Amino acid sequence: MINQHLQSATLKTEVETAIAELQDFIASCRDAREARKALAVKLVYQDYLYEEIQTILDVSLGSITGWKQAYLENGINGLRLNYKGRKSYLSAEQREEVLSWLSKKDCWELGELEYKLAFDYDVVYESKQSYYDLFDAANISWKKTTKLNPKANPDAVAEKKKEIERLLSSKRSEIETGKLRVLLIDECHLMWGDLTGYVWGRTDQEITVPVVNEREKQTYYGAVDYVERKLLLKAYDRGNSENTINYLQYLLTESSNQRLLIFWDGATYHRSKEIQSFLDELNKGLPPEQWKIHCVRFAPNCPEQNPIEDIWLQAKTWVRRFCALIPSFSNVKWMFEWFIRHTTFDFPTLGMYGFFSKIK
Repeated sequence: MINQHLQSATLKTEVETAIAELQDFIASCRDAREARKALAVKLVYQDYLYEEIQTILDVSLGSITGWKQAYLENGINGLRLNYKGRKSYLSAEQREEVLSWLSKKDCWELGELEYKLAFDYDVVYESKQSYYDLFDAANISWKKTTKLNPKANPDAVAEKKKEIERLLSSKRSEIETGKLRVLLIDECHLMWGDLTGYVWGRTDQEITVPVVNEREKQTYYGAVDYVERKLLLKAYDRGNSENTINYLQYLLTESSNQRLLIFWDGATYHRSKEIQSFLDELNKGLPPEQWKIHCVRFAPNCPEQNPIEDIWLQAKTWVRRFCALIPSFSNVKWMFEWFIRHTTFDFPTLGMYGFFSKIK
């Protein structure tokens, strides 16, 4: 009887010691995967059912069993990710399970796959390529996401694309001889907060970028020449009817002896009374085919119709490469403008309405 009490007391002490040790490890742990494994084992010692732990932590029953066994055999070290006794491969059966799991969603983060292998199979690959190979086997590739406005009407966008293609095709001779200049216009609002990006730096140090006023911004009007692939840039304090008229006048001075065919979105200051009055006066007395400026609006709620969106993105991405070296917002603007003015743009969307070449 006394021995039973001693054994019971000893077991109780061992359990309490294990719980305390696991709790200390969890509190000091810097890796969520290790902490999750330790928490699962701690809950086992606190008499939670395995099914309960599975629900709480979203892990498999086999993982819980394996982690507890690793702890019994090797203590806290058995729960560490760099423990030498851990597996570095999946069995054929486990690999099929992972591929089946990957087929359940359309998009994934690499971290999700890393967690899945570490938590459920106690596998951590040394090379990222091993994870990429699993994605590839599951027919999952690295893709850029595409913005989609839920208000956009795909049918209206498709019909507008056909309309623009027909219009440009009917004007091909005038476009290629330089009599008609095709410009795609948009406004870009560059903010100092746009500067932050990724750089290589010391693992144990935060890389800071001095941004005095994150909301300080500069508005740019831009028009990309559909044939020559150059962008005409002009800075303004904001987007409004007055500045839009000024920019259209600027485009006329930059397009000597050319009529302008302009494509832009339906911003309020693109379709204001002031803009309409300006265009009416400019084109007064001229037949439509001789208008000095002819404006065509894209279908609503779909900025992807305008290839200039990719140019703004390229310029901002280029500036971010130097984010740790730029001391002021004036320098940000200078670099943004320099990139725009010294780049001839050439990417697939610039031919989305057909290809044209200027006849010299």
